[in-house]
Order: sequence, then structure tokens, then C-alpha cells
Amino acid sequence: MKKTFAVFLFFAAVSGAFGQSGVIREMAGAVELKPAGAQAFTAARTGDEVAQDTIVSTGFKSTAVIAIGSSTITVRPLTRLSLAEIRSASGKEDLNVNLQTGRIKVDVKPPVGTKATTTVQSPGATASVRGTSFEFDTINLTVLEGTVVFGSSSSGVATMVQGGESSFVGTDGQPVSPVEVSNANLLPPMPVGADLISTPVQPPNPSTGDIAVTIEY
Repeated sequence: MKKTFAVFLFFAAVSGAFGQSGVIREMAGAVELKPAGAQAFTAARTGDEVAQDTIVSTGFKSTAVIAIGSSTITVRPLTRLSLAEIRSASGKEDLNVNLQTGRIKVDVKPPVGTKATTTVQSPGATASVRGTSFEFDTINLTVLEGTVVFGSSSSGVATMVQGGESSFVGTDGQPVSPVEVSNANLLPPMPVGADLISTPVQPPNPSTGDIAVTIEY
């Protein structure tokens, strides 16, 4: 049975609500937008607004930086996402991003005061943050700043990922401890011709399990 994953980002901010759209601050290469109701993609330009339900697509060696309220999303090459919800009212920000494929870097640097919630959904995992910075590609998580609780929604198994650490979804559908990841990286290479009897860390395979990532700040 196929299972769906999601990535949730929650953070606290201060005053200053944002409008009903984001804006492309920077871009390089082939970046395209497909607004809600449009039949085809059109080439994007720096300064273009990215409204709700707009699909953003980047090509080879192409990137875009989208500013939305207190969040900045860096869209990596060969990525497709849409802004499912952009809403602000009464000192509260709500942003829902649907990451379909590819990789993004999210920076959440809210001023003190406003309550804001950002949700990033993907086919690969689930995450929650509170004022932090991390990179995520639906399976692999790298925390640049802050703390992330990366865990299974169904089993309750979770691992804490600190700034400078990483984790990913293992073959059993559970998050791999960043300690295991770090220890595996420190192991000497296997001798040429040696049989690999066992490995402490399995390669990512999101075919099973429900993964949740929660940032605690």
C-alpha cells in the first residue's frame, strides 16, 4: 500500500502580515510560472508575483528565490512546487507549499510577535519548524540552523536533528538517527574486493512508513 508523506513547518513570527502572494527576489536560468487557471507555463522574471495556486518550475542549472512573508524559499534546479495557500489576517500568517519534486531550502526568520504557520507537503515526508533553516528533498533532511524532530507519524518513532546534522528515510520507512549517519561517514572505505556484509545506514527508500519532521525552537 502506498503511503503519502507531508512536510509541515510551524514557526512563530511578529507583526507584519504579508499579502496574498509572494515575489521572485532572484532567479537564474529557466524558471517558469503557471498561475491558477492558466493552460501553459510562461517564463518568469525577477519581481514577478507568485500568487496562490501558482506552480513554479525550474529547469537545469536554474534557481529561484521566493519571498513570502517571513519565509524565503530557495527553489533548486529541476524542482516543481505550488503555493496551495497564502493567507494573512489578524497578525497571523498561513502558508501552504506543495513540493511535487526536487529540492528546496527554507529560511524562516520571523520578527518577534506575529503567529505564523507554514506547511510544506510532499510525496516523501513530514516536517515542522519554528524559526530555522533547512534543506529538504522529500526524503533527505539537512538542518542548517535550529532543531528538527524527524519522526514517524504512525509509530511515534522520532529522532532529533540539530543544526549541522542530517537524516533520511530508511528502507524500513523510519528516520535514520543523525548519529548513525555521522558514524557511517567516519567509517574508513572498504578494502577493494571486500564483500559488504552489513551497513549501519541503509540508502533512502520512502516506500513504507509515515515520516514527520517537527522543528522545536
